[in-house]
Amino acid sequence: MSSHDTADSGSPANGVISPAALGGSPIPEMEYPRRWTRPVKVGSFTIGGMAPVLVQSMITEDTRNIDACVRQVTQLYEAGCELVRVTAPTLRDADCIGRIKEELDRREVPVPLVADVHHEGQQIALQVAKYVDKVRINPGLYVFRKKSAGYEYTDDEIREQQELIEEQLVPLITVLKERDIALRIGVNHGSLSDRLTVMYGDTPEGMCQSALEFLEICERHGYRNLVISLKASRAAVMIQANRLMVKRMEERGMSYPLHLGVTEAGDGQYARIKSTIGIGTLLAEGIGDTIRVSLAEDPIHEIPVCYEILQGIGLRRTKTEFIACPGCGRTKFDLPTVLNEVRNATGHLKGLNIAVMGCIVNGPGEMADADYGYVGKGVGLISLYRGHEVVKNMVPADRGVSELIALLQADGRWEDPA
Repeated sequence: MSSHDTADSGSPANGVISPAALGGSPIPEMEYPRRWTRPVKVGSFTIGGMAPVLVQSMITEDTRNIDACVRQVTQLYEAGCELVRVTAPTLRDADCIGRIKEELDRREVPVPLVADVHHEGQQIALQVAKYVDKVRINPGLYVFRKKSAGYEYTDDEIREQQELIEEQLVPLITVLKERDIALRIGVNHGSLSDRLTVMYGDTPEGMCQSALEFLEICERHGYRNLVISLKASRAAVMIQANRLMVKRMEERGMSYPLHLGVTEAGDGQYARIKSTIGIGTLLAEGIGDTIRVSLAEDPIHEIPVCYEILQGIGLRRTKTEFIACPGCGRTKFDLPTVLNEVRNATGHLKGLNIAVMGCIVNGPGEMADADYGYVGKGVGLISLYRGHEVVKNMVPADRGVSELIALLQADGRWEDPA
């Protein structure tokens, strides 16, 4: 039995975990396989194992503005963010993060903090590790040496750089072990080291090799509180890199959790769609333990997108799930208006599936997953369903929403909105 086998004992035999075990209600008769990963504690949360997929973000305030940083972290926490990252570009910033953490503790804001160390900043990482719950480093910026195009690294040069990386990383590993805190090895497609770019090209393979070098160093020194991320601004590259990383880890008997995100996604609808493609594709394959949607906007806007991705996949249920047809010539009521009325009345009922369907031709069949259905019957008339059963027929449309609420109340499924 390898050390990895010992570390991961207790994982499901088939590696499949149902959504019910991950927090929230599962989609009926559906199961999304989940890759088993080594549980990593970050503050009061766990990344990996059977823990729910964690939602995280990063503040944009200047780290030296303590009050502004505390305010933004608190806002993110209150919006549902479960892990917040803060940049640490200098030693002074590292000390400011200590003060931010102290003030958050004083205010009883229990969100874990992650320090982001961007470049060759070994002393910065060592300093900030005294204060936070997790440190993030970028392997591509360790031992940064730029060679001319076409340069070929010799075996001795490769070994020399790997030894130098280990020499610089070991002091940080020591501090992380002493405090029992986590490390994210955060690889970015756009900042691979020159050596790995020369050896593997600007490719998903190069991204994986970058992470694996650091994983192997950490394991040699008995440190395994590790989370991996492989991010790119193109969703396809990010997807390929994470799939390949899972394969490379399996070949080595590793099972570290993965943080997912499409970096530098931009803003607006396109950024949200691109992020959903990258993150959602991998989550649907069972890959991913924590996520961030990176928007060029106030980070508070990232949190709803994360939860909508998780709800869409069926891993978290944070609001009512609405099923609705697009409507057609058979629809005899203003479907968008009615859908909004139903949503406004019942959107606070977490865990329920409610359908609004235009007609009885396809509506009852296509809303098969719904707990309750509001279905057009004819001009000015609707029917209400509980599952597949019609429970109120020929209801005047102007009383449809109030009759739906009455049905929910009678079934004990209603609660007043906060």
